Amino acid sequence: MARVIHVFRQPDRFVAGTVGQPGERTFYLQASEEARLVSVALEKQQVAVLAERIGSLLEEVHRRFGADVPDAVPEDLRDTEPLAVPVEEEFKVGTMGLGWDAESRAVVIELLAITEEEVDEAVVLDDTEEGPDAVRVFLSPVEARAFAERADRVVRAGRKPCPLCSEPLDPEGHVCPRQNGYRRSDEG
Repeated sequence: MARVIHVFRQPDRFVAGTVGQPGERTFYLQASEEARLVSVALEKQQVAVLAERIGSLLEEVHRRFGADVPDAVPEDLRDTEPLAVPVEEEFKVGTMGLGWDAESRAVVIELLAITEEEVDEAVVLDDTEEGPDAVRVFLSPVEARAFAERADRVVRAGRKPCPLCSEPLDPEGHVCPRQNGYRRSDEG
């Protein structure tokens, strides 16, 4: 079957979001442009890494190319709306690519579907017929900053981490490996 590449050159919206309760959330990235809507699933850690790397890329682009990169997102560009429904997963993300397109002065995010085969780095930002399905999104620096900020908020909105082991705390309780499974008693 031929590879499908969904390209969003001027997306109306590109956001990270979740479906489900903390501890059982499924993470999605969702891109929309006019009537097109594509949602891809990925791991929480992938969302966190993407947000962090976008921040680093924006700093580097500002330093090396003098691109106008905002330090903060204007209030009117903060997207706090939920994911568009229905959320229909196009694919699960395996490999992610991130770059700067100097011609369009845009951050380029490429999300590749999980595949059994080794992914050749040449297909990440290539339009070859071979390779996994992909989503490619072009964002202005301010849109990229807004995406990263929201993605970071979505990741942090889950369960609070244990102060000792950093594992997520469950409402039912937490057996902490740093305390050999014991809980500290408040009784003196």
